[in-house]
Amino acid sequence: MTTMVHDATTGAMAESRSAGAEIRRGELAAFLRSRRERITPEQVGLPRGRRRRTPGLRREEVAQLSAVGVTWYTWLEQARDIHVSAQVLDAIARALLLDRSERAHLFALAGAIDPSPASECTGVPQSLQLMLERLEPFPACVQNSRFDLLAYNRTYRLLMCDLEQVAPEDRNCLWLAFTNDEWRSSLVDRDETIRLMAAKFRAVMAEHVAEPAWKAMVKRLEDASSEFREIWARHEVLRPGDKIKVYRQSRVGILRLASTSLWTGPQQGSKLLTYTPADVETHERLARLHALALAEEAATEEAATEEAATEEAATEEAATAEAAPAAV
Repeated sequence: MTTMVHDATTGAMAESRSAGAEIRRGELAAFLRSRRERITPEQVGLPRGRRRRTPGLRREEVAQLSAVGVTWYTWLEQARDIHVSAQVLDAIARALLLDRSERAHLFALAGAIDPSPASECTGVPQSLQLMLERLEPFPACVQNSRFDLLAYNRTYRLLMCDLEQVAPEDRNCLWLAFTNDEWRSSLVDRDETIRLMAAKFRAVMAEHVAEPAWKAMVKRLEDASSEFREIWARHEVLRPGDKIKVYRQSRVGILRLASTSLWTGPQQGSKLLTYTPADVETHERLARLHALALAEEAATEEAATEEAATEEAATEEAATAEAAPAAV
């Protein structure tokens, strides 16, 4: 009798554990799909193409970015009962640009221990956005280790070129330094600046050398710029550092700025990059640049308001005409 009770209890516990594991796999599958669908191809260095129907990334693209087999990743999104290593989860977390909370959630659902719980947070929280605004009129931005611009304030938007006129997939400082004429003309010592940028990029890439997004960035630059190909072939490396930078802003003149990098986490991943004036003239010119940015923003908002009002009036007029009785 005791044996039968014990067997029944053991069976119930096993069934409960099985049901719990199934629920976690379902949650994991749904979570992966939701994260995949929110990322644009441009964010991870992939071409969009003309016939994209899937919102965000495709499964095979996530598999490519994380160096995981397509079948294996598909099984994860299908909630299959498979074992996933911490290394695979880490690669998927990086491919999906998960922040720290999302990364922790991923490992918890998979029932695995995160080997790097303090990994880079790729998202830009609202608190950091607010900090960027409060630093105005000083230019400031949030940049990841690949030189992608994740966020910036209004003064930084106009510092080297109008970033709002740049396609989102092109908002990368290294790409702009080699391919954007307005950005390049703002660099007073251009040759030295772009050489040092390429050297810093190569030094940081040593930790990401097998990641598709990094390799895609280098390939894209090599295809677009013979100057980059020549500099890249030198294999120069340089660790990041802060210094006085000089820019030729097209509307306010020469700006001498002290740059400071503030890492947003314990790892050298995303950083808050600030520029403070190195002299009185630069301080005054930054104030003028900020005023220009505010004026352009106000004009854009006013135009949008007028357009919305015009469309609303046209809609009301059409509705009135449709409702009016036909003339006899």
